[in-house]
Amino acid sequence: MSETVRDYAIGYGKPPVGRRFQKGQSGNPRGPGGKKNLSALLVAALDEPVTLASEGKRRRITKREAIVAQLVDKSAAADLRATKMLIDMLKRVEEKAGAASPEPAKLTAPDREVVELFVARLRRQIAAEAAEAAAFARPPRDEEQFTTESRRSQRI
Repeated sequence: MSETVRDYAIGYGKPPVGRRFQKGQSGNPRGPGGKKNLSALLVAALDEPVTLASEGKRRRITKREAIVAQLVDKSAAADLRATKMLIDMLKRVEEKAGAASPEPAKLTAPDREVVELFVARLRRQIAAEAAEAAAFARPPRDEEQFTTESRRSQRI
């Protein structure tokens, strides 16, 4: 039998070198412990469940849901501070939703043709209106000479 040289004794917490980690598996599957920032702590606290008694029934909801429900209830009871907070929250939510709006659907070939025809018709209509306005804006040449001559005669 062939003997392999080992630098240490195999035992509890000391697996053989070839089988220390499985392929694709991390050596620390739970990740670093104890390093939580403020936002992670806040999210964890808001996601904790709470038991509420409403309408004679007990319900389990998160603290986040309970806070929103209390804010809406106070706002409905004419608490102006709660109403202002609720409106500010709604504005922020709507801004985020507006910023993340999905891209508009691309036009299909028939839709694109209809749009191009509509734009061409609008351009013709605008050009015709501009030409009509230009014709009414200037008096004809004969009238210009007549008015110029009449002004000269009035000065004399």
